[in-house]
Amino acid sequence: MKITWSNCFRVGLSVFVLYLCIYYWQSISGLLGMLVSGLTPVVVGFAIAYVLNILMSFYERHYFPKSNHKKAVIKSRRPVCLTAAIVTLLAFIALVLGLVVPQLINCISLIISKIPDVAQTITQSAWVQKVLPQDVIQKITSVDWVALASGMINFLGTGISGAVNTLVSAVASVFSTMVTIFLSLVFAVYILASKEKMKGRCRKVIYHYVRESWLKKAGKVLHALNESFHRYIVGQCTEAVILGVLCAVGMWIFGFPYAAMIGALVGFLTLIPVAGAYIGAAIGALLILPVSPIKALLFLLFILVLQQLEGNIIYPRVVGSSVGMPAFMVLASITVGGALFGIVGMLVAVPLTATVYRLVKENMEAKDLVNAPPESTQQS
Repeated sequence: MKITWSNCFRVGLSVFVLYLCIYYWQSISGLLGMLVSGLTPVVVGFAIAYVLNILMSFYERHYFPKSNHKKAVIKSRRPVCLTAAIVTLLAFIALVLGLVVPQLINCISLIISKIPDVAQTITQSAWVQKVLPQDVIQKITSVDWVALASGMINFLGTGISGAVNTLVSAVASVFSTMVTIFLSLVFAVYILASKEKMKGRCRKVIYHYVRESWLKKAGKVLHALNESFHRYIVGQCTEAVILGVLCAVGMWIFGFPYAAMIGALVGFLTLIPVAGAYIGAAIGALLILPVSPIKALLFLLFILVLQQLEGNIIYPRVVGSSVGMPAFMVLASITVGGALFGIVGMLVAVPLTATVYRLVKENMEAKDLVNAPPESTQQS
């Protein structure tokens, strides 16, 4: 690089900006935090739009495919398919919550009412009579468990000033989350309703300010990312359906209660890699516990075996084949992503690894074709 006044000015300006960032890092980090918080609805809106676009595109392909030349079909295709995609997603979430939440509330109430009988049965067993002293057993049996549970519920419901403050902050947090979700949905609907226009405008701006050679490389990477995430989402949903059906059928075969409801819950929570199935197992065991504690324990063993089957055979094959990546790389990416970034890392590790795997594979294949000797040389 030649030493000119313009180059010296650029280097000096860069050093000065770096010094300001280091010296005023607290203020800059606070400003960046506010910027990220303000952009959260937009980012979440893009994520929701990306997921809804898969459903909307599916509906658009099957919306009067033989009448594409008619104006009425052309004008109504986007709003009808977008509405159908939103209704499908909300209906699925409402169905799962409607099946599980009421039964979970009844289950907790039933467990609280059964506490005195369970405590009396435990204290009257021969093993407890031998292990615990009689004064301890008398204190346990003299406890009014129903009054104690009711008092805990009343305390949690009414509380003191600290509980009130916590409740107010919780309500404010819930309200803020609801506002963020509402704004995200508005952004998602706007993006999907005019995605062609937005894509065209963004392309004009990018082509005006970015070099064409960079655009080709970036376009190739973005295309690979889009295909990897699209296939990953479809594969993840397919795997969730398979696991939910297997769970429901297995529970029905072994005679566990609430087979359909718990199967739907486990399938829905499986959308969260690795941890989702265990959360569903805990809720399912809690629902079965008032009916039969033995069946609740057997259900946990059943879910453990099913989770091992899903984690080592079903998930790598279904998701791995959908993203075009070997099964062992799927397990490795989930493990590393979860260890580094938690649940978010688990969600994005597989499609990101699939993108890198695809780009490296295509680059190696292209170099092999370029460096391959001509046919005449090979034959000789």
